[in-house]
Amino acid sequence: MAGGTFLLYFYMNFPMPRYFSRFSAAILLAFFLLETTARADDPNPSQYDFAPKIYKGRVIAPAMSYLGADWLERSDRETTEQPEKVLDTLRIAPGSVVADIGAGTGYYSLRLAKRVGPQGRVLATDIQPEMLSRLRVNLKKAGLMNVEPILCTPTDAKLPAGQLDLALMVDVYHELARPEETLAQVRRALKPDGRLVLIEYRGEDPAVPIKPEHKMTLRQIREEVEPSGFQVQHVFDFLPRQHIVVFVTRGGGNAQ
Repeated sequence: MAGGTFLLYFYMNFPMPRYFSRFSAAILLAFFLLETTARADDPNPSQYDFAPKIYKGRVIAPAMSYLGADWLERSDRETTEQPEKVLDTLRIAPGSVVADIGAGTGYYSLRLAKRVGPQGRVLATDIQPEMLSRLRVNLKKAGLMNVEPILCTPTDAKLPAGQLDLALMVDVYHELARPEETLAQVRRALKPDGRLVLIEYRGEDPAVPIKPEHKMTLRQIREEVEPSGFQVQHVFDFLPRQHIVVFVTRGGGNAQ
């Protein structure tokens, strides 16, 4: 994604300050149009399609570009997202096979790798090779050998059938281009007692400083996921901005 497109992505997905004028927006749009013209022969123009897509009345948010990857490692995540407390709550057993779907730079993948231990495995998937490149660098720095970076696609989650104890999506589900297809593939990849965990910004709370298309209500989550053969096992709301929703396959665990 080039400069003008990246600026447009941020304009679409993050609240702009009050002083962001119409003139500034016009300049941003001009950059985008110039890039679009320059890409007339692009062999894969669909990746630049910013037309909103609707699923069950919800606008599917565009996937975050690798150019904004630093945001995934921002300093306040420890406070606002409490990743270690989240993983404590999920009680991931050593030796587990876990998929970090939409892993990005590996913020959760590295933590999961330590939880599952050397006998476990983390499948870290992402649709952007640039994200996986940064993930590999982070893995090398941490000296972790039990994480497998996997380049997936919007239509192929690249998950092995019947092997996962846990599939985790952190602020990812709302960006899935094909939610039903991906959920079906995740369900096939889970063991009979496997779990799917979604972490999403609370759509019920207007004070959460994220644009609406990057938030989901608990009702939306349930209405979208449950028809794909899942049922809610637990809902945790101890995080200041996010829901944690744990699903099991229908008939595969104790639902609430």
